[in-house]
Amino acid sequence: MASPTTEPTTQLEKKDRCSDLSHRPRVLLGKMGLDGHDRGVKLIARALRDSGVHVIYSGLWQTPRSLSISARDEDVDMMACSMMSNSHLVLVPRMMDELKKVGRPLLTVDVGGIIPQEDIKPLLDSGVRGVYHTGTSMIDIVEAVRSATVPQESLSTNNKTAALARNISLVEVGKKIDAPKKRPSKVIGITGSPGAGKSTLSAAIAAEIVRNGNRVAIVAYDPMSPISSGALLGDRLRVDFNSVDENVFYRSLARVGEDYGTLPEILDLVGGAGFDHVIVETVGAGQNDVAIRTLVDETVVVLVPGMGDAVQMDKAGILEIADIFVVNKADYEGESALVRELLDIANGRPIFETIATQAKGVIELLDRLFC
Repeated sequence: MASPTTEPTTQLEKKDRCSDLSHRPRVLLGKMGLDGHDRGVKLIARALRDSGVHVIYSGLWQTPRSLSISARDEDVDMMACSMMSNSHLVLVPRMMDELKKVGRPLLTVDVGGIIPQEDIKPLLDSGVRGVYHTGTSMIDIVEAVRSATVPQESLSTNNKTAALARNISLVEVGKKIDAPKKRPSKVIGITGSPGAGKSTLSAAIAAEIVRNGNRVAIVAYDPMSPISSGALLGDRLRVDFNSVDENVFYRSLARVGEDYGTLPEILDLVGGAGFDHVIVETVGAGQNDVAIRTLVDETVVVLVPGMGDAVQMDKAGILEIADIFVVNKADYEGESALVRELLDIANGRPIFETIATQAKGVIELLDRLFC
């Protein structure tokens, strides 16, 4: 009879195993096809984060093209993908072709899963670096990421977006960039407490912008571990790249605290690459996390019902920096009370109500943000 346990599936000491590398490794974990299970990939993501890797997870049901776009825009050192059995000989070669189309033909790709021995050579012949089977240790996976992480240089490519992605990486490590630079026409900062739905709201706004025939860039910040310096960068999974395709440029970055020192140059690079509309999404903010206000044109503060009473509302800090308030999850109990509380402190600043998961209220908000 099975007995409960409190032990994790794989124990791996949390420490920085990548501090000796030229830069912090970035890896995209992808699930292609109809595979609806992601427990295994989440375990790998945590182990990599706890070893000092910046892990981008793109979510389930990805296509070869959506994964290729994600890998390019995030400028990862390698992509590790898996899929349901019997689909790898179809999906993986298609993905290698898509990587060529999006300007990253030489990106390191590893494949994992239940793969028959006779299928390994065709995968390697398609351009895959390595094939990993069930039972591979977490340390071996960490070493695979380390071996793919080499010093970065400017990309020799005609693909403007691939060049932009690499230039952002170079700016992040303090290198000088010779590239077109221009401040975007409108930069919106979206901030708020953890769990307020900032990423879902950003994704809903981006989808509506694309439906209107335009493009948008999103720069999303997530917290970086103060122990391992690793990070889980999962905000992009809220965007359906199977539908928006290359019309949304999405770049995830990790930070400890409010370090936006490179953001002005990143915004100039994004504008120079042709993106006039930009959304900057902050790490889940507390009452005094207000630095984003000085770097964007307008600041949206996202709140949800149940966050606190009038005393909380009156505290100085994040509510003071808002140009626009958004009450997200407006179908939750306490929505009317929260709006009343905001009306008392808004001093004429607009208040929008949204249900981002259903795109309700997003059109009205978008008209105000990028009018």
